[in-house]
Amino acid sequence: MLRLAARARPRRLSTTAADAWRALAAKEAARSGRTVESRLAEQEEGRSPEPCYLGPEGSSPPPPGVFPFTRGAYATMYSAKPWTIRQYAGFSSAEESNAFYRRNVAAGQQGLSVAFDLPTHRGYDSDHERAAGDVGLAGVPVDSVEDVKILFDGIDLGKMSVSMTMNGAVLPTLAMYVVAAEEAGVAPEQLSGTIQNDILKEFMVRNTYIYPPAPSLRAIQDIFGFTAGRMPRFNSISVSGYHMQEAGADAALELAFTIADGLEYLNCAVEAGIDVDKVAQRLSFFFAIGMDHHVEIAKLRAARTLWAELVKERFWGAHVTSERSLLLRTHCQTSGYSLTAQEPLNNVARTALEALAAVHGGAQSLHTNAFDEAIALPTEHSARVARATQLMIQEETGVTRVADPWGGSYFMEALTSQLADKAREIIADVDAAGGMRAMVESGEAKRRVEDSAAKKQARVDAGVDVVVGVNKHVSGEPGEAVDVLRIDDQKARRVQAARIAAMKASRDDDAVKRCLEKLHASALLEDVSTAAHDDPRNLVALCVDAARARATLGEISDALRSAWGEHVASGGLAVGSYVGEARRFGSEAGEAFSAAARRVEAFEALDGRRPRILVAKVGMDGHDRGANVVAAGFADLGFDVDAGPLFNLPEEVANQAVDADVHAVGVSTMAAGHNTLVPRIVEALRAKGAGHVVVVVGGVVPDCDHDHLKSHGVAAIFGPGTPLPVAAMDVLDAVEAAVLKRRAPRAESA
Repeated sequence: MLRLAARARPRRLSTTAADAWRALAAKEAARSGRTVESRLAEQEEGRSPEPCYLGPEGSSPPPPGVFPFTRGAYATMYSAKPWTIRQYAGFSSAEESNAFYRRNVAAGQQGLSVAFDLPTHRGYDSDHERAAGDVGLAGVPVDSVEDVKILFDGIDLGKMSVSMTMNGAVLPTLAMYVVAAEEAGVAPEQLSGTIQNDILKEFMVRNTYIYPPAPSLRAIQDIFGFTAGRMPRFNSISVSGYHMQEAGADAALELAFTIADGLEYLNCAVEAGIDVDKVAQRLSFFFAIGMDHHVEIAKLRAARTLWAELVKERFWGAHVTSERSLLLRTHCQTSGYSLTAQEPLNNVARTALEALAAVHGGAQSLHTNAFDEAIALPTEHSARVARATQLMIQEETGVTRVADPWGGSYFMEALTSQLADKAREIIADVDAAGGMRAMVESGEAKRRVEDSAAKKQARVDAGVDVVVGVNKHVSGEPGEAVDVLRIDDQKARRVQAARIAAMKASRDDDAVKRCLEKLHASALLEDVSTAAHDDPRNLVALCVDAARARATLGEISDALRSAWGEHVASGGLAVGSYVGEARRFGSEAGEAFSAAARRVEAFEALDGRRPRILVAKVGMDGHDRGANVVAAGFADLGFDVDAGPLFNLPEEVANQAVDADVHAVGVSTMAAGHNTLVPRIVEALRAKGAGHVVVVVGGVVPDCDHDHLKSHGVAAIFGPGTPLPVAAMDVLDAVEAAVLKRRAPRAESA
């Protein structure tokens, strides 16, 4: 067991382990212009702690920078180079996002992280029917190379690291970035950054997929090959546990599934005949950091340990020969789920605590969420506070001076081991199922996350998991009024549509057609590897040609859709998870559940059938945690629940409601499209003679939007933190009123 030095006057490190650490540290520190000797001199003069604290020779785990890297990816960690402040942002238009990026860089941001809007994620141009209501809201719309050129105008892509959160439309997005850089005089070999490119996670949780799993993994293989050969400084994939936690996975499940996904991607490299060392060394990870402070620190330490050990166990010798391939590097983001709409300024403290956990856990880069993101998109003010939170931790706290200050803590080392052991058990289940690909295709991975989410909601509703200001220490007074960023999605769509039309008018349509035909032909190939960067059939290379000819993102995506088809998610509700967890914790939680269940029984006596609700997602919003939890919880309460498919048009939701003869439609919204899309659902229901169907909305809905929605027929709005039994009671009130109103004319005529 490691121990912290406990001396009145620290001394120079002198053990064999320390000598090994110093050899690594000297190489790293030289790059920063600061030697280990200078740090040790500061320490001896009482101006600094030791840069690293070690236990007795042979103690475990080894020093930072040494296999299995439990204590840190690098020997010096932040004392030589602090983590990169990489704030995730994008909205409205390429012009506005560019201005925002440039201001952030001037204010101290050290890398760019691009958020794309939902139609872009799903491979639709902004002028497509299905893009209506979502353009420019959850990120920046990118329809062509022209948008990317505007997005990075005035930013030197040869020097600025760029992270792009993109999975579904990953091929055209990466291609357009390459072409935009090329036309700015920056070769692919000069580009640095990361493309997320983690499609397995999308099938489990975030749902911004387009194509089925098999062709999606082929796209990943071609990206591996292209970047290995043409973009050696660029990370070809970021394996994301972040969205698993946001969807409800606990720490062990997030850890296990993320590592298992990474192993599956290395298998993909093996299958494609790609040098695994080249892929593994440009592979990064992405974890969420929530409010369970010590667990989140331990999770990052366990992640490095597991990755190093499992890659060595499974790939060493035959496919991996460099120790650098065993090194897990990670970006982190503070939790979005932990943010509360109630007393939103409390979120500043939450984000600071989560950021500190990421730093103590050894993150290589970090995004801190804004305090208003449980209410609406972040404002420039809230984004500035979020960025300053990192700057204060970096510049004021002194945490950068010591590598892994938690090393040797009996508690932390034990917690790290426990998490690693739990994750290994889950990974064994994955292996037994045939690997992560098979577990995703069967729906089992998604089921496990949804089960965890339902149980988490039950614990919050029961007050077992405390959320200050929501289920404990509630002030009872109205929360602080905060400014809300409002984006006119209809204006953004008109601007993008005009830009698309202008570009199409000036391009060579025949050249575009030839490029798309070649892409389609390559996509149709089966049992053939096109991963090599110099293969003329490589999908990235073909998309680069198409982007250069000014094919749009939607056109490129459609060329692939016509070959591969679209993925349609399947799965059932985590029935029994919510009620089982709720009844474990005290009479109050159980009584609230039982009272709501009795109301359901009373309604059945009133109407002759149980209340029936369609839980719907509309538009391009694939964040389905809320919808899944509500659907499962309401089913446990006795409702007949129809869980609608993702990515519906409003009119399609209305059709589903009428076909199922439901009493209510519950719309889950996370991406700000509700003002445009929900009124269309109400209108479509009325047009079909189903105006009696109650429409309710839950999710991220700013107070300033409530009047608008209610004026368009919405019966109730439920914000984050609403207990499910409370929501169920309110829905029943509205449904009963609608049933009685509908009966009244019949009674009068009789």
